[in-house]
Amino acid sequence: MSQGTMSVSSLNTKIKSLLETTFMHILVEGEVSSVTYHNSGHVYFSIKDKASSIKCVMFRSNANKMKFRLERGQHVVVNGSVSVYTPRGEYQLLTVSIEPFGQGALALAYEQLKEKLEKKGYFEQNRKKVQPKYLKKIALVTASKSAALQDMLKIIEKRWALLEVVVVDTLVQGERASSQIAEALAYADTLGCDAIVLGRGGGSKEDLWAFNEEVVADAIYKLTTFVVSAVGHEIDVQISDFVADLRAPTPSAAMEMILPDQNEILYTLSEMQERYARVMQQLLGTKEEKLKAFSQEFQRHSSSRKIAMMEKEFVNLEEEFKRVMQYQMGQYQNRVSPLEGELKEKLDYALALRRAELKTLEEKFQLSNPKAKQKEGWAEVVRAGKRVDLSLLQKDDKFVITDTKTKVEVLCLNKKEI
Repeated sequence: MSQGTMSVSSLNTKIKSLLETTFMHILVEGEVSSVTYHNSGHVYFSIKDKASSIKCVMFRSNANKMKFRLERGQHVVVNGSVSVYTPRGEYQLLTVSIEPFGQGALALAYEQLKEKLEKKGYFEQNRKKVQPKYLKKIALVTASKSAALQDMLKIIEKRWALLEVVVVDTLVQGERASSQIAEALAYADTLGCDAIVLGRGGGSKEDLWAFNEEVVADAIYKLTTFVVSAVGHEIDVQISDFVADLRAPTPSAAMEMILPDQNEILYTLSEMQERYARVMQQLLGTKEEKLKAFSQEFQRHSSSRKIAMMEKEFVNLEEEFKRVMQYQMGQYQNRVSPLEGELKEKLDYALALRRAELKTLEEKFQLSNPKAKQKEGWAEVVRAGKRVDLSLLQKDDKFVITDTKTKVEVLCLNKKEI
C-alpha cells in the first residue's frame, strides 16, 4: 500500500468519527416520505424536503414514548444524531424524539394550563368521586352522529342492556366545541344520572384540543355526578382526563370499565345459586339428623310416655289398694259386728235426749214470739226500709204498715198531734 493510501474501513471509520462528533443532538425538519413499524418495535422511516432525503431510525425504547403514530406525509421535526454504519458506509439519523411541526405552541399551552389547574387542586385524588358499582342511568356527552357513540352503545347492549342511556349531543371539534361541551356537561349534571361519560374518538392534537380548554376543565370540576373522560386513543392524554373522576383510554373502554358484564354476573349468580343449594342441602341434612335425634329423645322423655307409664303404675297401685282394702275391710268387719248392737243403743238414747231438748226449745220460742205478743189494733210502721215512730212522719211521706197478717202501703195526707 503506497504512502497516503487508506483502506475503505479506515475511511468509513474516519467519516463515522467526523460525522457523529459533528452532528450530535440536532433538529431536522422534513416531511415523512416512508415509514415502517418493525415487529421488533423499531421504527424505520425517511424524511425529505424539496431537494433531498435522509434515512432515520428510532429504536424501540424511544418509539414506545411517542404520543402519536408516525404516518407518511406528516410534517415533523426530528431530534437526533447522525450515525454511520461502517460496514456499508451508510449514514442515517438516529432519532431520539419526533414532534409534529408547528405544534410547539399547543404543547406549551397544554403544559401551562396543566400546571395552573394542578395548583388550583383540580387533579387531587381526594376530591374525585367514587365510581358507582351498578349503574341504572348514564349520560353520554358526545356527537350524536359519531362513531364513538355507536361504539359505546354496542358495548352497553353487550354488557348491560338494562341501562338507561341519555345522549347529550355536542360539538367535539372546532372553535365552538369547548363552550358547547361545557354547556352539555352542565346540562347532563341535572338529569339525575349515575355517571356522565365525555367521549370522542381519536384524531390529531388539533382535533382533540377542545378537551384541553380551561372552560371544559372548569365544567368537569363543578360536576356533582361521577364523570369519565374517554377522549381519543390510549396514547392521547387530555386535560379533561386529569380533571375527571376516571380516565378511559377510549370511549369503548369507558363502557368496559364502568359497566358490569351481564354474562359474568349471570354466571356468578348461577354459581352462587348452586353453592347456596349445596349449602342448604347440607344444612338441611344436618338439621334432619338432629331432628331425628331430638324426636327419639323426645319420645323417651315425652309427657305422653310418662303419663302412660304413670297410668300403668296407677292401675297396678289401684289393684294393690283394692286388694289391701278388701283384706282390711274383712278384718274390720269381724271387729265391728259385736259393737254394732251397742252403738245402736247409744245412738237411740242420744236421739231421745235431743228430741226432748228440741221440744223444750220449741215451747220457749212460742212463748217469746213477737207475733204472739202483739195486741189487736197495733201494727209496725216502716219508712224507707226502717221502722219509725208515727210522730216522725211528715205530710206526703210514703210508708208501709205491717201487722201479723197484712202489709199496707200508705201516703200521709195530713198529720195532727193528739
